[in-house]
Amino acid sequence: MKTSQDPRHKQRTQIVKDLFAQSYHKQAFTSPKTPQILARLSEIDPQIQSAAPEWPLGKVAKVDLAILRLAVYELTLTKQEPPKVIIDEAVELAKEFGSETSSSFINGVLGTIIKKMTNS
Repeated sequence: MKTSQDPRHKQRTQIVKDLFAQSYHKQAFTSPKTPQILARLSEIDPQIQSAAPEWPLGKVAKVDLAILRLAVYELTLTKQEPPKVIIDEAVELAKEFGSETSSSFINGVLGTIIKKMTNS
């Protein structure tokens, strides 16, 4: 897969880095989408919490949370890509930046969110 060459992948990678860094300290952003995502956390975080109730947001690895916030923003608010593309990209980012279990955790959370979206 050539995702590393894809400009959308590069943009998402930068957003994840911004969101991850923001979890430690306030800073300037390199992606214009980052402040848009941060402004919608009151809508994004409850969806993540609802899809993974056994994992309070404070216990989720910061990089996993950054990936989830980007993916949920794209899935529920911008809706510019098909859900499968957004989930695949989030799983790839998790493999790139997260732990051994990050990709399956992110895939499960996003799958739950998609099911809730299609059932409502």
